[in-house]
Amino acid sequence: MSDSAAPARRPIVPIILIVSLFFLWGMANNLNDPLIKHFKKLLTLSDFGSGLVQSAFYLGYFVFAIPAALFMQRFSYKAAVIFGLVLYGVGALLFYPAGEMQSYGFFLAALFVIAAGLSFLETSANPMVATLGPPEDSERRLNFAQSFNPLGSIAGVFIGKTFILSGIEYAPQQLQAMSPQAIAAWHGREAAAAEMPYIVIGIGVLVWAVLIALTRFPAPATSHADGIGNFGRFGELLRRSRYMFGVFAQFCYVGAQVGIWSYTIRYVQAEVPGTAEKTAADLIIAALALFAVGRFAGTALMRSVPPLRLLAIFGVANIGLCAVAAIVGGTIGIAALTLSSFFMSIMFPTIFAASIRGLGDLTKLGASLIVMAIIGGAVFTAAMGLVSDATGHIRFAMIVPLACFVVVAMFASATGRARKAEPALA
Repeated sequence: MSDSAAPARRPIVPIILIVSLFFLWGMANNLNDPLIKHFKKLLTLSDFGSGLVQSAFYLGYFVFAIPAALFMQRFSYKAAVIFGLVLYGVGALLFYPAGEMQSYGFFLAALFVIAAGLSFLETSANPMVATLGPPEDSERRLNFAQSFNPLGSIAGVFIGKTFILSGIEYAPQQLQAMSPQAIAAWHGREAAAAEMPYIVIGIGVLVWAVLIALTRFPAPATSHADGIGNFGRFGELLRRSRYMFGVFAQFCYVGAQVGIWSYTIRYVQAEVPGTAEKTAADLIIAALALFAVGRFAGTALMRSVPPLRLLAIFGVANIGLCAVAAIVGGTIGIAALTLSSFFMSIMFPTIFAASIRGLGDLTKLGASLIVMAIIGGAVFTAAMGLVSDATGHIRFAMIVPLACFVVVAMFASATGRARKAEPALA
């Protein structure tokens, strides 16, 4: 059946399947947070070394964003989604041989493949939702669809906490007293703990790909060829300063979000010594719950507060919260870091929709570059690890996301002023 054969009635099943994608990539993204703690313990890694989980993951986003856009142009939105789900599923299944080999490099390669699939999903789903309706409502519409993303994120952390983190943590003195055979057996159990959750997820994702393949989707609102096939048009995007500011703001925002969540367990255990890893993981779940509440609350607030003004307010709030986490620390710092998730909630979809607004036939190409900006999750997480290793305090690493939120607030303020000036210039 052709994708262009749109049914007369509202396509409820395709809508459900599309919304489910936001849940699925949220789950994959935040499974990484307990995974970082798991690998740090299993493989005795530094903060920088364990942070390579996010570097490998978000490198996949960066490398495959433009190929995903080209694939969508050559085939269809539906084909891009199916191919992305297949990559996601295959990458998850690769955790089995990686665990059996206890190879960190193999685990990182599997995460890279998962992220490649997610790049296909995000490159196609985000702009589709943003363009399904009046341009003036694009930020609010994408915020609503993205509200289902943190539900997947909560599921991801819960899976990691329940099935991957064992709660068994040996002090260096205890490890020295153990025999090599006992250490090897412990490592084997810890490595195997990461296998089964990803196997189940991989099978589930591949089944979802089959369901989408068997479902008829409505015709897209715009042609698949919109501005993607001609690489020369990159120059047009690069000359749009407001758009490029949006790409940089998204780069910084994703870096801040991923960095904070990646090192939450590490931060909690450092600031409150003796905290168990599973207890620390509960705070990530609490943060993600606040993130979900913030998405729905932010979407509602946008009915009365302009989206970019709200983005600026939330950016300033997080500058203050990161400062508290970096300077004060302790339980107050933990509370500030957890609360920052509420104010991060609207940032990704609002920056995304504001950046591609007005691009016309460059929208899909523009969307692919914004997805590439997700590599900020790799860059800034590694930078936070370097700061922590250099200073000996994970607390001081929170200066990195603080600087990122400064950029987000500046983007919101500048873009808001420029949008207000547009009618006067017309």
